[in-house]
Amino acid sequence: MAQTASASPLAGQPSLTLTRRFRAPPEKVWAAWVEPERLIGWFGPADVKPGTLRADLDVRIGGRYRISFDHESGEHSEVGGVYREVVPNERLVFSWAWHSTPERESMVTVSIRPDGAGTLLVFTHEQFFDEKARDGHARGWNELFAKLEDYLA
Repeated sequence: MAQTASASPLAGQPSLTLTRRFRAPPEKVWAAWVEPERLIGWFGPADVKPGTLRADLDVRIGGRYRISFDHESGEHSEVGGVYREVVPNERLVFSWAWHSTPERESMVTVSIRPDGAGTLLVFTHEQFFDEKARDGHARGWNELFAKLEDYLA
């Protein structure tokens, strides 16, 4: 997987781009992002307490989403935002903010395209508060994409 850490040209804030190929058709990769029952099959860090992952998704422009889970330690995490662009099986753009730091809203773009017998996913997360936030999200997203790869297999 390729990873690029750079400054966002729009905001001058750190950004992250990850590229991953999956051995699954674009429709299956898309469904993993937009169908709650599929999203909970792969989303969340390794220490998610079983049975606590919830996903409320209103996948349309202007629709909101909320994903929440409890960690084995008892800590609760929740992230949410608004869908800005929805092009089925191709592109999903949404804001991203943790409930603990709502003022640190960032933007996520998921681009999906056919790639041979599978799918090329280009994931961009931009407008991070600082490099520490970007680096933490890079670790988290890489972990999640490994889980997504297993889920799609």
